[in-house]
Amino acid sequence: MHKNALQDDYIIEAEGLTKTFSGFSAVRNVNLKVRRHSIHALIGPNGAGKTTTFNLITKFLSPTAGCIRFNGEDITALRPADVALKGIIRSFQISAVFPRMTVGENVEIALQRPLGCSYHFWQSERSLGNLTERVDQLLDAVGLLGYRNRPAAGLSYGRKRALEIATTLALDPEMMLLDEPMSGLGHEDVERISELIRKVAAQRTILMVEHNLSVVAALSDNITVLAAGQVLSEGPYSVVSQDPRVVEAYIGSVDE
Repeated sequence: MHKNALQDDYIIEAEGLTKTFSGFSAVRNVNLKVRRHSIHALIGPNGAGKTTTFNLITKFLSPTAGCIRFNGEDITALRPADVALKGIIRSFQISAVFPRMTVGENVEIALQRPLGCSYHFWQSERSLGNLTERVDQLLDAVGLLGYRNRPAAGLSYGRKRALEIATTLALDPEMMLLDEPMSGLGHEDVERISELIRKVAAQRTILMVEHNLSVVAALSDNITVLAAGQVLSEGPYSVVSQDPRVVEAYIGSVDE
């Protein structure tokens, strides 16, 4: 974990975050602060408002009330694409890769986006040679270098998750939002992806929604617990796991 982060150096600050759908408040007055270069988990029972909060931060949804600051700048009114350009990139619960392309081509496409160019499928490998080394570096970082020329469709579910992280890293984000990165993974893949997240967080900030509390306990520097759209508890796992309100909220709600 990353205990050397300055206590007041917050990369994301959300204040009074509220989202109402037809009179129903999915998120109500949520205050969230994420320290730079930390792994921060957002947890809670089903329907707690975790994914809505994710969507508000990345601007896939606009808040009914409240504000969001990234690196001290108010990003509340920005579009999702503008937020991504500032360095906030999210992954989704369902792995999103191009199955008919090779593993290497998936990463190459992602690398071309920050360069401001279109997807140059027709250009020779030589003309895109400056990307080759970076593709190899990213695939090596996630343990997929040996799969570079294989179709992504042939990867196991866990390795597709690793490829998704590689394509996210290709966008060079300052902050990564991971939506249930362990969803659907077996024990061996959970260990592999956990180690990968820990490695990635050495130079970036991670905000993740995760149901696997063993993973949350092992990885997280800080945790925000949501229930019924509101913050129930905050702090390190050793603190929130002993909070009677958290224990009550989770009884029969989480498969550990």
